[in-house]
Amino acid sequence: MMKKALFLTTIFMCFFIVAQASGKVKTVSIKSDILGCTKYYNVYFPDGYKTSGKQYPVLYLLHGLSGTHETWAQNYDMARIVNETIESGMCHPMIIIMPDASGENARHCGRHTGYQNQEGWAYEDYFFKELIPHVEKTYRIIGDRAHRAIAGLSMGGHGTFMYASHHPEMFSSACPMSARLTGVTEVDEDHDQAYIDDMKNNDFVKKFPTYSAEKIKAMKTVRWLFDCGDDDKLLDGTLKMYMLMREQGFNAELRVRNGGHAQRYWRDSLPLTLTFVSIGFTEH
Repeated sequence: MMKKALFLTTIFMCFFIVAQASGKVKTVSIKSDILGCTKYYNVYFPDGYKTSGKQYPVLYLLHGLSGTHETWAQNYDMARIVNETIESGMCHPMIIIMPDASGENARHCGRHTGYQNQEGWAYEDYFFKELIPHVEKTYRIIGDRAHRAIAGLSMGGHGTFMYASHHPEMFSSACPMSARLTGVTEVDEDHDQAYIDDMKNNDFVKKFPTYSAEKIKAMKTVRWLFDCGDDDKLLDGTLKMYMLMREQGFNAELRVRNGGHAQRYWRDSLPLTLTFVSIGFTEH
C-alpha cells in the first residue's frame, strides 16, 4: 500500500507538467516457424531508451478487428498519448509491443484473423512461444511477470482476456477495452469463418462459471481493468463479466464512460490503461 500511495502522490504532483517526451515507434519483422511466415509488430521505445541503459517494463497492446500492428500508432495517436502520459507522471516509461493479428484480405478480416489458435494457424502458440521470447531477448525489458502487462480493444480485448485467463502467470495486469467477451459477432461476407466460429465458441461470459477453482485462483493473481463506453454494443458483455468476477472476489476494476465503439473512446482509454498497468508494475 505504501508503494502505491507514493506512486499516486507522484502522479498527482506531476499532473500539470507540459509533455515533452519523444518516444518513438518502429516496425519490426519476425520470422515465425510456428506460422510458417514473416510477421510484423510495432514497438514503442520511451524517450531515452537508446542512452539510458535501463531495463523497462513491457505492455503488449492488441489491435481490434480490421486492424494491424500499425493501427494503434496510425489511427489512435498512440505515440503522442503515451509520451504525454509518461511526461505528466501518470505512468512509468515502458516498452509497448503492438503485434499483428490481421486477416488476409483488403479489410484485414479474412483468413487467419485473430489471436486464437486455428487449424493450421496456431497464433496463440506463436505469441507465447516465439513473439514474447523474441521481444524480451531483443530489447532491454525486465522480463518477469511483475513487469509485463497486456491490453487491447474489441477483438484485442477478447485476446487480452483469453491470454490473461490462459496464462495468468505471465501478466501482472490485463485491460480489456471495449472487449468482445460474449459469442455475439457481426456476420460479414469478408469475415473469416474460423474467426466467427472462434468468437461463438469462446463466449467467456458463458464459460466463466465452468472454470475450476484452481483456474479462478490463478486468474485472481492478475489485476483486471474493464473499460467500455455506455453506448457500446459490447457493454453488456463487459458488465456481465465484471459482475461475475466481482462475485468471485477478483481484483477487478470497471470504467464506463460516455462513448461508443469508436477511435475517440480508445484514445481516451489509453492513458487510463497506462496508469493502471504502471501501478501494477509498482506494486510488485
